[in-house]
Amino acid sequence: MCPVSVIDLRALESDPHAILADLRRTRPVAWVEELGAFVVTRRDLALTVLRDDATFTVDDPRFTTGRVLGASMLSTDGDEHARRRAPFARPFRLAAVRKRHAASVRAEVARLLTAMPPDGPVDLRERLTAPLAAATMVDALALDAPVSEVLAIYETIAAAVSGLAMGAQPPSAAADAMTRLARLVARPAELADTAVLLFGGIETTDGMIANALLHVLAAPGVALAVLDDEALLANAVEESLRLEPAAATIDRYTTCRVLLGGVRIPRRSLVTVSVAAANRDPETFPDPDRFDPHRANARLHLAFAQGPHVCLGMHLARLEAHVALGETLRRFPHLRLDPDLPSVPRGLVFRKPSSLSVLLRAPAGS
Repeated sequence: MCPVSVIDLRALESDPHAILADLRRTRPVAWVEELGAFVVTRRDLALTVLRDDATFTVDDPRFTTGRVLGASMLSTDGDEHARRRAPFARPFRLAAVRKRHAASVRAEVARLLTAMPPDGPVDLRERLTAPLAAATMVDALALDAPVSEVLAIYETIAAAVSGLAMGAQPPSAAADAMTRLARLVARPAELADTAVLLFGGIETTDGMIANALLHVLAAPGVALAVLDDEALLANAVEESLRLEPAAATIDRYTTCRVLLGGVRIPRRSLVTVSVAAANRDPETFPDPDRFDPHRANARLHLAFAQGPHVCLGMHLARLEAHVALGETLRRFPHLRLDPDLPSVPRGLVFRKPSSLSVLLRAPAGS
């Protein structure tokens, strides 16, 4: 029989890691009634699911992003997935990203930091991470629109996708947002794929940078250490992705009956890979709940997924995170988290702090 777990979804949304650790230890593949899914929490089993698109597919009418955006590279497999992904693959390769975006990302980070008020508190999500992610995707996708308009479209799409994961129906505003986006896309045939890249490029990059800033600022001495060592800064970003991935879950659907981790899963079942749990698997990551910027294997995290659907924009997201983290710490050497407005990652599917309140200057007399 399949292990059945009862989970408080509100607790899973606010602080899931103890719940997920218990599942991973006792029931690494467990049916969770509240999610209507078999939840996978062990890293090796997560890799099995992510790498096998013949058995664990995204091509299902229940797939949340597909219900909001339509068929795209994110909701198709096999030849159709390859066809949709191909036009975007070359511009998002590492060399192409560095050549095209390194200077513009640095310029945008500098512009946003220069526009910061002279004193805190300042919400770095509002003033830095979200607008940087949006401006970069506007540039990468050649959208002819102000960043504020693109952010509004993205926020509507993100709310619809997150709502579906919690059992809500997509609002009519999501369809309106897609209509608005269609006016900005040069090739209408690629509308859904452009929307996927826009959504992923803003949502997960915003969260990735915000979480990295939060982890570095919360750890004593780390901010100064990463400023002196570019390799350590890059590894701190990877460790932050491991500890709190911006996309905490990945959904797949079984194409046949399958045995996974000793559990028999029926055909057409929803299988939810908990990236958050897999990234804290102690079999791979000793002392997994600790933020350790020196962790030698931090890049073994699954925050960018694996297999055919590995994140297309991971090189661009890393570039943005490295520049934003480094330049922010350099520009504001006394930067610290605001003790009166604590920042905590939240979210069932996408995890990041709702705000990232910091003080830019050292207190008087310090």
